[in-house]
Amino acid sequence: MSLPVVAIVGRPNVGKSTIFNRLAGQRIAIIEDQPGITRDRIYSRSEWNGREFHLIDTGGLEFGKQDEILTHIKNQVELALEEADVILFMVDGRDGVTASDQEVAKMLYRTNKPVMVGVNKLDHPKQLDLSYDFYQLGFTEIFALSSLHGTGTGDLLDAIVERFPPETEEELDEDTIRVSLIGRPNVGKSSLLNAMLGEERVIVSPVAGTTRDAVDTHFEQDGQKFTLIDTAGVRKKGKVYESIEKYSVLRALKAIERSDVCLIVIDGERGIAEQDKRIAGYAHEAGCASIFVVNKWDLVTKDDQTMNQFSKLVRGHFSFMDYAPILYVSAKTKQRLTKILPAVMDVAERHALRISTSVINQVIQDAVMVTPPPSHRGKRLRIQYATQVAVKPPTFVLFVNNPELAHFSYVRYLDNKLRQTFGFEGTPIRLHLRNKRS
Repeated sequence: MSLPVVAIVGRPNVGKSTIFNRLAGQRIAIIEDQPGITRDRIYSRSEWNGREFHLIDTGGLEFGKQDEILTHIKNQVELALEEADVILFMVDGRDGVTASDQEVAKMLYRTNKPVMVGVNKLDHPKQLDLSYDFYQLGFTEIFALSSLHGTGTGDLLDAIVERFPPETEEELDEDTIRVSLIGRPNVGKSSLLNAMLGEERVIVSPVAGTTRDAVDTHFEQDGQKFTLIDTAGVRKKGKVYESIEKYSVLRALKAIERSDVCLIVIDGERGIAEQDKRIAGYAHEAGCASIFVVNKWDLVTKDDQTMNQFSKLVRGHFSFMDYAPILYVSAKTKQRLTKILPAVMDVAERHALRISTSVINQVIQDAVMVTPPPSHRGKRLRIQYATQVAVKPPTFVLFVNNPELAHFSYVRYLDNKLRQTFGFEGTPIRLHLRNKRS
């Protein structure tokens, strides 16, 4: 199920990043008391009254000036507005309504989406009346805020959640494996999808950023049903939203949320970029099964060590995903494409694997006998009982005498024992320690 999206927009230095961090519940955005700090959209996942949603922070909109950075910010904001279900329009209550606020308001009228106006920096109760001035912008939902102190954010979040689209559960066929192709622009995701299907189902273009909306492709092979999710679609004519290194992360997040398996596509010719690690991290955090697919392998100058060297590079950059297999393919020549779907079925099976409680406890007991937990200040971790509580990804709970006695290296040891015993290749696993009294 795709989550609703809230985009925070406004002119520079009105406190967008501060309210973003407040609503996200953590310090993510860079905060500086000068305009222009936030240039690219920043994403977080948040929750209020049981509704989860995505939050987008954007750069400050400036009008009347023309330079490359400001144009880039405007393009990024337009993309955020296009993705948003609700817009939070931030203004500075102490400055009053400015010409730039009015220009932003004109931009927001055209979206035909719910707009909440957050009148920020009203840090003292005597300043709250200053918010009334902003009704002249033409919006009816005005909220007096102090993002610094958190004043007014509860009422704001209540109103935002009320304007979300109704929750709808996606009808899922449990026999269908949902696979998303994710990666930075121009690594060949759409070409790879077409090559796998053997037909032109998705428009392919060498221009980075052609892919815009999620497109599902359903098919069946050897009795197994698949849904391929390409973050696909055609960019609106005449609008260049993103440079080659600016990937629409929210598209990947939405695809990941709906997937059992993620194919993390890497450009074998250009190598690994920081953006690849960020995108892979989203799949890992979401608990998806994953496979690294190194595309354009036909363009790489090779010797008998090239593949091993590239694999070491992948393992070094993605050390947090050492469980994910690596495939080397070429969408252009169809080299090794036949290996992808069998690998997908294999990791999907392990992703959904459920193990009996008795077997899990035996494995944990054997692991503890071989390597007992280290003592800490004269006390030692004791594991009383273990059970699997979920699949996709496999999730285990260990009831212990005191979770604080568990050193991360010992938890890692138990994680590895479970992997070795049950062959969890391709899927993350979750291991939670709880007090036996809970």
